[in-house]
Amino acid sequence: MQKIECREKTLKQLLLNTKYTINYYQREYMWQRKQIAELIDDLTSEFLMSYKPDDSREAVKDYGSYFMGDIVLAGRENAIVDGQQRLTSLTLLLMYINNRLRKLGKSYSNIEGMIFSESYGKKSFNIDVADRTECMNAIFNDKPFDASNSGNSVKNLCGRYEDIVDLFPDEINDDILLHFCDWLMDNVLFSETTATAEQDAQKIFVAKNDRGISLTPSEMLKGYILSEIKDDEKRGELNELWKKTSEALTKNNPGGDDVFIRVWLRAQYAKTIRDQKAGAVNEDFDIIGGAFHNWVRDEKSKLGLSTPDDYERFVRTFAEFAGIYLRIRNAEQVFADETCYIFYNAKVNFTLQAQLLLAPICSGDSKDTVTQKISLTARFIEIYIIARIMNGKSLGYSTIKNYVFDLTRTLRQLTVDNLKKELMSEYSKLGYAPDKLMYDFVLNQYRKKYIKHILARVTSFIEKQSGLTSNYCDYMDTATKNPFEIEHVIANHYDRFKSEYDNESEFQEWRNSIGALLLLRKKINASLSDSNYADKLVKYCSTEGNIYAASLGDSAYANNPGFIQFVQDNNLPFKPYKTFGQAEISERIKLLEKLFAMIWNSDMFKP
Repeated sequence: MQKIECREKTLKQLLLNTKYTINYYQREYMWQRKQIAELIDDLTSEFLMSYKPDDSREAVKDYGSYFMGDIVLAGRENAIVDGQQRLTSLTLLLMYINNRLRKLGKSYSNIEGMIFSESYGKKSFNIDVADRTECMNAIFNDKPFDASNSGNSVKNLCGRYEDIVDLFPDEINDDILLHFCDWLMDNVLFSETTATAEQDAQKIFVAKNDRGISLTPSEMLKGYILSEIKDDEKRGELNELWKKTSEALTKNNPGGDDVFIRVWLRAQYAKTIRDQKAGAVNEDFDIIGGAFHNWVRDEKSKLGLSTPDDYERFVRTFAEFAGIYLRIRNAEQVFADETCYIFYNAKVNFTLQAQLLLAPICSGDSKDTVTQKISLTARFIEIYIIARIMNGKSLGYSTIKNYVFDLTRTLRQLTVDNLKKELMSEYSKLGYAPDKLMYDFVLNQYRKKYIKHILARVTSFIEKQSGLTSNYCDYMDTATKNPFEIEHVIANHYDRFKSEYDNESEFQEWRNSIGALLLLRKKINASLSDSNYADKLVKYCSTEGNIYAASLGDSAYANNPGFIQFVQDNNLPFKPYKTFGQAEISERIKLLEKLFAMIWNSDMFKP
């Protein structure tokens, strides 16, 4: 083995004006929302534990550090052998911060040099992969990018940047964003190992991951639990049960058993969570997020582990809850009427859903009881999402995790009747009042995916109640070549509407109102972008539209008996419009208030 160098580096030292390459066999960027959520939560929580109000930026140098692990590099080209996922994700985070600073009219001297640098008069990204360049340019310049025809890495880059925008906590506001920058640059540490030859770098990578320490937390937990089973035959039986369960959890999803165990332990056993204040220490919830095998051993009394029979029960409960968890994961991916609310919540990436759904389950519950419990809880989650969005509150992981954990403990192992009572009580605290909030409910970048979900739910609800095919899945499908997008009924041309609106700001508020939005196919949406209302209405009422869009015109009210009956039975103020301005938008808002009350209500929680 040739010369090997190891050194500690800060994030700034690692990325500033330094080029990296990624070899062809390691090119895919694979991180999903879960990994980004954990990264954002770890970094921002560590920063906030040190930050005190009114701290100067200079005080940040004395804050605690955060170790991000090993980076293994090879050759003069700095080929990343181990660390691509983290460095790429951190580059996306830097882009988010840079875009946010630009909007504030602020700058940070080193941040752009950590994203891209210049060599021989040519600028390129520091992590340089040719097929990502167009996408990275769009993200860096805060421009939209259509990744529908791109490879998985590019799709994941776009998705994870959107996740960062969504998940970055409100606590790190505009006033302390530069403090966070200082901490991120100089207090986030890595161990960089560089080998002259790539073969040597690969050997280092294997050595780090192939000697005992490669055991996963679930494997170490299994070893601990089975070691407490004294009977050889029983231990062998339980080992087979664990193995079979682990294989089901990890099928097409490496590490899936670790993910499940964290969710299960948090849902059923964890009693404490770190306070959201400086100097707070990790508690059950936080420790389980890492070395949960150690937590089980250290906190075995919380799990009722004492005798060999207790450890046998633990294994059988592990297998039982894993089966329920797999049902939940399948319901998140495949629409079914019985578990529709789980599917809806997954479509807006509610990360903590499985934890809440497992909380009320009792070992031994029948399949029907489990279905009832997870459906009731998923229904509440959907209303919780709508209520927070309408109230202008964040759904970022860091913002809601403490509430979700408190609710998890409240719902833990309840009967169906008691679950309904608790969910009704929580419902009453949400401040969900569409008739009071709807006029302030306008489209913005943060609300975009939620408003698309809401429009899809409204439109598919009308379809279903009218005896038509419900197309929610189609409305939310982004993998198709011609997906549905949010359509503004009013074209973005203030000059055409000066007589009705006092200024452009007022015009944009009304134009982006929920009452002035629809869903249309992307190609139709693009073709109508500058059209006037009369021309748009023709498309809305064609076979290329949908019932909610078509209800703006006369055609929806002719030869459509199911829709007419639905409108009449529920006294809904649907009507066609020849023009579309403030008065018409206000009437559509009133219509949506009634539809919201029909779609998102507490009926399921009533005895």
